[in-house]
Amino acid sequence: MELDLTRRLPAGLLAALRNEVAILDKTEAMNRAGIGRGTDLVKDRSVRRDKIAWLDGYSEPQRLLFECLEQIREGLNRRLYLGLKRFEAHYATYHPGDFYKRHLDSFRGRASRVVSLVLYLNEDWGLEDGGELRVFSAADSGQMVGQVRPEAGRAVLFLSEQVPHEVLPARRTRYSIACWFRQDEVPLPL
Repeated sequence: MELDLTRRLPAGLLAALRNEVAILDKTEAMNRAGIGRGTDLVKDRSVRRDKIAWLDGYSEPQRLLFECLEQIREGLNRRLYLGLKRFEAHYATYHPGDFYKRHLDSFRGRASRVVSLVLYLNEDWGLEDGGELRVFSAADSGQMVGQVRPEAGRAVLFLSEQVPHEVLPARRTRYSIACWFRQDEVPLPL
């Protein structure tokens, strides 16, 4: 599901988040992203080339975002009875040429990451800039069902275990926030 959250977020929040991730990017405070967790973490640049920084909610923009994400978590539980107990989120930066090949956000049957949300922070993003999120059918992973341009305020929600997706190569620096709503109570080591 694709949403425009521009009017639902506090005024100025998108710009503040974009500024924060840009500073993290410029000061090299972001880490090369990997696939997997803990001892299974692999950093394979043929699959994924973005850089990430986990959000902790301590800055004012992150605190405001966390309030919004908590409302979304509560709404998903109220409407869909998903039993979501918490969320985790990180900034992602894709420099020109960076991509993330087709993948799922959770291993089937793990019931940890249940719903994925991606929020985009990019102003004036044109078709020529690339970096779109391509979404595939849960029933037929070879069938593309949507493509989302990463424009500021646009968000995408999907089931983490079921919906394959990929990030196409960006042609200019692309900023986003990835969030996962989870059913487990105890955070695993990042």
